[in-house]
Amino acid sequence: MSKAKAVQMPKEDTKERNNDMSAMKIDHEAIKNLAGLLNETGLTEIEVTDGDKSVRVTKNLGAPAVHAAPALQHATAAAPVASVETGKVAALTPDNHPGVVKSPMVGTAYLQSEPSAPKFVTKGATVKAGDTLLIIEAMKVMNPIKAEKSGTVTDILIEDSQPVEFGQPLLIIE
Repeated sequence: MSKAKAVQMPKEDTKERNNDMSAMKIDHEAIKNLAGLLNETGLTEIEVTDGDKSVRVTKNLGAPAVHAAPALQHATAAAPVASVETGKVAALTPDNHPGVVKSPMVGTAYLQSEPSAPKFVTKGATVKAGDTLLIIEAMKVMNPIKAEKSGTVTDILIEDSQPVEFGQPLLIIE
């Protein structure tokens, strides 16, 4: 089960922020409503600003709670032991692939600079470190996502104009 974490802070410099923390009033009901909205929408983070005050609620994306029937728990518990004993290595997935490019932010991913423009990269394309792979729009700002290493794009894991989450695999470079 994921937990929601709320941070409420005035948008001022750090010294003034620390002095104002004792005087700040926290609207617990608003935070509960925002946490409920996260669960309803499937989002992992939401921020609301009112004047110089801001409230951000984020959902902890730690390991999900597992609820299974007792018979299933025994069956799944035995499987990892068998694979450890035989020395097998788990298959590569987009999450654990060494060449995966993950989203550094929440936003909307675009594979080209505008609808009529060519895509930044395509499957099979060779890229160099520093090449733009795609852009992510976050809060009306276009953020170029650049290749950290040279290689060949072996898979593009998202569609154009798709919403993406922080840490979501976007593409794979080998």
